[in-house]
Amino acid sequence: MSSSSLRGPAALHLDFPWGAAQPSLWRWLLATVVAVTGSVAACAGLAALGIALDPSTAGYEHFQFADYGKFTIVGVLGAGIAWPLTALVTTRARRLFLWLAILVTLVSFAPDAWILYSGQPASAVGILAVMHLAVAVITYLGLVLIAPQRRPVPASAPAPGAADS
Repeated sequence: MSSSSLRGPAALHLDFPWGAAQPSLWRWLLATVVAVTGSVAACAGLAALGIALDPSTAGYEHFQFADYGKFTIVGVLGAGIAWPLTALVTTRARRLFLWLAILVTLVSFAPDAWILYSGQPASAVGILAVMHLAVAVITYLGLVLIAPQRRPVPASAPAPGAADS
């Protein structure tokens, strides 16, 4: 495959199934709940680990549930909304969603870099960065595995039960 064939919308496989390839609503809801719950639990565990590894971070504001919880929940809900939207524009949504997850995760490191530069403890900021990675992995896998994209039915395929009549 030449590099010229990987440019533009074709590289993203934007074939616009417009709802024909959406994940099931119930599975999507379940996946979103699992992603939120798993991500918040992972952040809680990592915050506890951060304090265990560096006791001087006990009481660190970003290790408080009120701080990481709200950002985690909002971020995962945003990803939960992005998953079916991605499936609206491509029948290969997992690939595009993976690239979006990577991009968002890289952008999420910017505040970490800023607070590190501002003098926050490096051990704590390192744990925050690991939290971002954990949330990305849990959310991506939860959404794409629990609520997989449906394969669109080709327009030429007979309707279910049509052969029986």
